[in-house]
Amino acid sequence: MLKKAQFFAPAVLTIGLLYSPAQASPFQYQGATAPTSGQVGKASWYGPGFHGRRTANGEVFNKNALTAAHRTLPFGTRVRVTHRATGRSVIVRINDRGPFIHGRVIDLSKASAQAIGIAGVADVALSVL
Repeated sequence: MLKKAQFFAPAVLTIGLLYSPAQASPFQYQGATAPTSGQVGKASWYGPGFHGRRTANGEVFNKNALTAAHRTLPFGTRVRVTHRATGRSVIVRINDRGPFIHGRVIDLSKASAQAIGIAGVADVALSVL
């Protein structure tokens, strides 16, 4: 007769092999090398209420700079953000964390959003440079 621990152990190991946290996000990486794969999703912008306040990396937020917030990319990473509807793109530097709204992949500064014609929320493609 099998003991409970013997019975469930293979199932737990199998589930662990099926899900790997390293595959959860295309931007997770090992070491100092930034990933080169892209990401597609919704972008929004932020600015007036945060202008002059500290960002997650410690610098003062400037709504007129070409910067952005991303959940996992390292600070200082440069990302090409392409507005999928118009094809216009802008290169931004990650200096903050966010967005904290489900379904969004990046929060752009006001200047970054204006550069590619985003007035609210839009579909974008990200490419790490």
